[in-house]
Formats: sequence, structure tokens, C-alpha cells
Amino acid sequence: MTADAATAAHSQTVFDPVPPTADHNRMRNPGIALAPEMFEGHAVNRSAAERRAASLTARRSVKKANQAAWLVNAIRCIDLTTLSGDDTEGRVHRLCAKARQPLAPRILEGLGIAGMGLTTGAVCVYPTMVPHAVAALEGTDIPVASVATGFPAGLTPLPIRLAEIRYAVEEGADEIDIVITREHVLKREWNALYDEIAQMREACGHSHLKAILATGELETYRNVYAASMVAMQAGADFIKTSTGKEGVNATLPVSLIMVRALRDYGMETGHRVGFKPAGGMKTAKDALAWQILMKEELGNDWLRPDLFRLGASSMLADIERQLEHHVTGRYAASHRHAIA
Repeated sequence: MTADAATAAHSQTVFDPVPPTADHNRMRNPGIALAPEMFEGHAVNRSAAERRAASLTARRSVKKANQAAWLVNAIRCIDLTTLSGDDTEGRVHRLCAKARQPLAPRILEGLGIAGMGLTTGAVCVYPTMVPHAVAALEGTDIPVASVATGFPAGLTPLPIRLAEIRYAVEEGADEIDIVITREHVLKREWNALYDEIAQMREACGHSHLKAILATGELETYRNVYAASMVAMQAGADFIKTSTGKEGVNATLPVSLIMVRALRDYGMETGHRVGFKPAGGMKTAKDALAWQILMKEELGNDWLRPDLFRLGASSMLADIERQLEHHVTGRYAASHRHAIA
């Protein structure tokens, strides 16, 4: 893509290649008092939601230069993640190097965006790996995110979960991905869920809180909507679909329910909360589908990394492969785009 073509593509697409300002990045959701009337009795039409989700990608086709621009934007919104039992300092450093330069120089030059300063949205690791990520990302604006609160099950005692949050923050984490107690949702114990998340929000201090709902374990769309609302009322800065460890992770229908909750909460309170689908998304096609959802339902503002993240590290390799094809007309072998 020449510089002129890149400019033309940008004029037809949805993102501004200049990252949000530091003040914009610090935007927080202060939360409100628990308000069950905002979600109790809220009906969710499953068949209508699933039809709407299925229609999103069928009605919009993104091709050629426009597709390349959307894929570049997806990179800006990826939380590049390693959450394996055999994580090491070396693996985290390699992941951070990829976050700093997610595309090969030849692809950046071919797209005409070599001077854009493209990075991923964040790097996400376990709490003990936070210091390694902080060191590896020194001098950049890439946030370090840490899972916490007994991830992925979240069934350790609350004081231990809160201590884990404080530990990660003290080690330098800018964002904390917490997991909720699913039992509170399944038993409709909204006060208990609200109090738990509010305490986690307080433990985060200046760091942003991303509340993982583990939607694949919540049984109904009504539960997903209610849990989303309670998390936002308790002060979550992002709501997130999944840990990536459940049997069912991010799907477009459940994401639609969550972004509708985001919209309703924003209309009621004036506060904007971010959204992060995670797990089960592996391809460039997935990156396009979730961006189309955000644009259709919430508008262009939610296509920036301060309000939208993709929890899908393996997706980056396919995006890079597709962008290389756009530039050269040839597909590279998958091993040329390994993450770490």
C-alpha cells in the first residue's frame, strides 16, 4: 500500500492512527450505587440476538485497502497474552518485543505506515510475570495487564484475591483482569457480586479494572446482561467475556448482549466502559467481525484501545499473514509470524 493509498484507506475506515492522549487513557468509570432496576426484569430475546449477531458480518464486506486498515486497527486493540504454567522471563520478554513491533518492517513499509509507531494495546501476564513485562516495555506507552483473583476459576477466598490484586499493582500492573464469582450470578446474589467487584476496584487503586464474566458459565443471556450491569455499577472500567479457559468463550451473540448493556449503562449514567472479548478468536476474520460489532452497536469511539481490546494473541499471527499477502500478493509460511 502506498502512502496515498493508505491515506485513502484511512478516509474510508474507522480509526485514527494517532493513539489516544494520556488523559484519555486515564478515563475511569466511577461506578454508581447498586441499581437492580436497571437489569432486573430486563428481557433478552435469544433468537433475535442471535439473528442480529449473524447479520453483522453478512451485511458488511470489508475488502482490500479497507480491510488492511481495519486489521491494523485490530492490532492496536490486541491484549497480547501469555497465561501458561510454563511462562518464563524469556517468554515474556519475547512477547513484549512483539508488542513493541507487532508487524515486520517490510510489511509496515509496504503499508506506508512505517512511522506510525504501531504497537499492541497491552501485554497481559500472570502477577509474578509483571516485573518482567514492566522492564521489557520500559520507555513505551504499552500498558501491562495482569490477571488476578485466582484466575481462571476465581474460587480462592476473597482476602487472598484482593491481596493478589494489590501485589500485581505494586509490581507495576496498569490493568487488572479480575474474575467474578459465577455462583453469585447463578444464584442472583447481586449485592454479593457488587460488593466483591467494588472491593476489587478499590484494591486496584490507580490501575484499571477489567471484569471477566466467564459468560460461557452463566447459563443465560439474561444473566450475562445482569452481570455486565452489576460489574459496571461496581466500577469496572472494562467488561470482558471470558478467561479463555472455559468450554465456550467469546461469541458474537453474547458479545452483542454485553455491548447493549454498555450502551444502556452509558445512556443512564453518562459513563463509558470498555469491552474485551477473549478466547476462541484466532483469525483475521474474527478481528473484523468483532470490530464490525463495535462500530454497528456503539460507534467509532469504541474502536480505540482505551475502550476496546481483543484478548486473542494467536490472532496476531494470522493478521500479520493477511497483511503480508495484501502487500506482496503471497502468503508467508505461518512460522514466519510466530508470536513468541
